[in-house]
Amino acid sequence: MNKVVGIIIAVVVVLVGGYFLLKDSIQLPALGLPEESPEMTGETVVTYMDTGYAPSPLTIAVGETVTFRNESSEAMWTASAMHPTHTVYSGTALEEHCPDIAGDAFDACTGIQPGDEWSFTFMKEGTWNYHNHLNASHFGSIVVTAE
Repeated sequence: MNKVVGIIIAVVVVLVGGYFLLKDSIQLPALGLPEESPEMTGETVVTYMDTGYAPSPLTIAVGETVTFRNESSEAMWTASAMHPTHTVYSGTALEEHCPDIAGDAFDACTGIQPGDEWSFTFMKEGTWNYHNHLNASHFGSIVVTAE
């Protein structure tokens, strides 16, 4: 009987000790969601993943800046609708507003690599659709309201 109790205690000690040694290295499976929501960081962030943009739609006020963070495995090129010309927000075609020196075209004008980000300040009220110019099946919208 003492031998059985000793074995049980040894097993419990090994299990509890193993838990405390490994608890920080155990990772839960990724759900494809950003680790922090915009509410947690105080930033207005749209995350681009292999499955597309999130959140969408996003509602902001005129004058707010949205950061498009690339957490996918490929480059993203965020640009206003319509594909492929990107004319809706600025009224100018891709060839006319890229590079966007004035900062008034809702167009990254280039591929943003994984781990990088691009920001744009929305100065016009309205609903602004956008897409990934490199994968036009990924799209979203920003609703800009007056304060």
